[in-house]
Amino acid sequence: MPTPTEIRLKRAEKRLEVDFADGYRFVFPAELLRVESPSAEVQGHGPGERRTIAGRRHIGILSVEPVGNYAVRLIFDDLHDTGIYSWEYLHRLGREQPQRWQAYLDALAAQGLSRDP
Repeated sequence: MPTPTEIRLKRAEKRLEVDFADGYRFVFPAELLRVESPSAEVQGHGPGERRTIAGRRHIGILSVEPVGNYAVRLIFDDLHDTGIYSWEYLHRLGREQPQRWQAYLDALAAQGLSRDP
């Protein structure tokens, strides 16, 4: 399991920086973390239930809370707080960031939605 060595919340820049013991370092925009939340609100409860979350271009992260030794809970300024971001999920999200971001933009366009509130 990937293990973070440092997690930095950059509130003003609206991003989260995570360094992992394997040498990977990821910079996550808050918007990406919000729209890729591992919560049931976003992912659904089964295959095909995933929701596209629109209007989060200006979202910020209020706080980062540890969840045991395996994850963090992110509290966003839209008060979303139900996603538990495991180290494995954050590492995978970091590696897949360009593809996931493009898939998000494509889903917004296909559904006639916008990143703007």
